[in-house]
Amino acid sequence: MTVTFADIQAARTRIAGAVDRTPTRYSRKLSQLTGAEVWVKFDNLQFTGSFKERGALNRLLMLSPEERKRGVVAASAGNHAQALAYHGGRLGVPVTIVMPEGTPFAKINGTRSHGATVVIEGLDFTGSTEAAKRLEAEKGYVFVSAFDDEGIVAGQGVCAIELLEDAPEVEALIIPIGGGGLIAGCAIAAKAMKPDIKVFGVEAARYPSFTAKRAGKPPVCTGQTIAEGIAIKAVGDIPFALADPLVDEVFVCEEADFERAVATYVTYEKTVSEGAGAGGLAALLAYPDRFKGMKVGLELCGGNIDARMLAVVLNREMVRERRLIVYRILGDDRPGMLSAMAAVIGGLGGNIIDVVHNRLALDVPAKGAEFDIMVETRDSAHADEIGEALKERGYELRMG
Repeated sequence: MTVTFADIQAARTRIAGAVDRTPTRYSRKLSQLTGAEVWVKFDNLQFTGSFKERGALNRLLMLSPEERKRGVVAASAGNHAQALAYHGGRLGVPVTIVMPEGTPFAKINGTRSHGATVVIEGLDFTGSTEAAKRLEAEKGYVFVSAFDDEGIVAGQGVCAIELLEDAPEVEALIIPIGGGGLIAGCAIAAKAMKPDIKVFGVEAARYPSFTAKRAGKPPVCTGQTIAEGIAIKAVGDIPFALADPLVDEVFVCEEADFERAVATYVTYEKTVSEGAGAGGLAALLAYPDRFKGMKVGLELCGGNIDARMLAVVLNREMVRERRLIVYRILGDDRPGMLSAMAAVIGGLGGNIIDVVHNRLALDVPAKGAEFDIMVETRDSAHADEIGEALKERGYELRMG
């Protein structure tokens, strides 16, 4: 099995006009932040919110008339599902999607809104795939893998063609890796167009399946991740065989790296990314010395994140930057204590968000109380300034 640059060019022609050509823009702010010269391809602006539309449509258009009538089934955490559902609906192809338990509501609802039948089964992507394969056998559907399929790989490679046409000066691409379809297609296209270009991958530390397979070791994949779109226990055989000779290096990022990247896209680019979609930026922020001075292209491959999770991530980033901090103060339980502490905090420009009294802590005197005061600050130095002022007033405290 193989996918050539000619296959990717054919896929581009096949899907032309039905999938948005998303913009690639130079980011002055991200360039200043990271020390690299950064271009971002905004595939979060696709109609279904991710890059998956190219591969899904290309694969659907390759079905025979008889296969279209039978319909397709797929396992997906959401983005492949929405892309397949949307384009299947346009083409009159029945679509059934099996999603794992815990899939974000935004992705479940988005898939259903395009007319697909959604089945929630399996604790993870592997379990959902097994369920989808059973439906294939029972119902006669055509199984369409999210990544382990030549037609999918060829479609995803169109992304790199567009990026390099819009930003030909780019010297390196950083591509998130889940099942491997995106990085395989992009590596084939990028190396064909610009043989000296570097192609880097990025995986979640809890799901480093590509890295493990490269090392000839069984992958150790477990747990929840904000990057659920690339939480794949086993990289696809087809994309791995295609990508392995072409990918220069793979970076493994922690949960905090993905969270920081999501928050950075919101803060600096005023755009929303899901955890997996921010993978390229996560690697750039986690390994800045590796990319300093390089002309780097990032594939922002998806923006389908629940509003609640986005709010959690943004608040957690404020905690990391100490712009949101909890002062735990031990004091007397008497009138005026809280207002006196609030006066110190407010006098220095701190914004009190929440106050919790704990009168039942056994390490606090019976006539005392523990006050947890959550405060919004300007930055870490401001947080220290408020803490020192509270200590100077005689309050016993620790900062969270």
